[in-house]
Amino acid sequence: MAIKIIQLNDQAKGSFAGGAILENKPIGFPQDGGEQKPYSNLFYWANAWSDRGGLIGEHPHKMFEIMSFVIEGEIQHYDNKHKRWLSLQKGDAQIIRAGNGITHAEKIMEGGRMFQIWFDPNIAKSVEKEASYNDYKSAQMKVCDVNGVLTKNYTGNGGPMQMDAEGVVINELRMDKGIYSIPLNEHKIHSYYLIKGALELEGQSLKENDFFKVDAQNQLQLKALSELTLFHIETLAALSYKTYNELVKF
Repeated sequence: MAIKIIQLNDQAKGSFAGGAILENKPIGFPQDGGEQKPYSNLFYWANAWSDRGGLIGEHPHKMFEIMSFVIEGEIQHYDNKHKRWLSLQKGDAQIIRAGNGITHAEKIMEGGRMFQIWFDPNIAKSVEKEASYNDYKSAQMKVCDVNGVLTKNYTGNGGPMQMDAEGVVINELRMDKGIYSIPLNEHKIHSYYLIKGALELEGQSLKENDFFKVDAQNQLQLKALSELTLFHIETLAALSYKTYNELVKF
């Protein structure tokens, strides 16, 4: 049983478009630095934002499943299959199954913020698949109250997003000030990003943009010091395939 807390100052940092787009990364690429390396099939996680708007020009992707979640404002996406710009608003999400290759570009509009999260869907198989992607609107997501926690399901538990990566569940949790005991699947790794508010966990205070992961535990106990929004990802502790991380051994 273990809980690991990675506060904002210990996360990797990055930027694009001459500093117009800024990032903090609870899980960065190997060259990014930062405390946390990839685990399970969760390979990369960036929180990106732009005060004045910025463009990440057209670039290639391959093999991975790349998911974008709009936290604030608007982002726009272009790819070489549809050859047109498409808009995603707050609460919307997108998955790119990069497969045998796709190129795309993205804009974070003024005041926009997004998570970009990469998963390894078994690259030995995905590299043979045709690339594809889907956009999902916020209204499509399943929202329910689970023991006083308002839960928005993106994938798994009735969420609409379809992905190839094994055993992944993604949701957003909202809760009022108070003490909570949240049941967990002890055979999964639970990863949390604090989007809004402050909380107390194992005697430590966490604030916005802090991150924590929970291993081999069937319950999470936390104290919400204010209204909270947590982004939560479940991944399997043991996968049925070797990940990119294991194959390249970085």
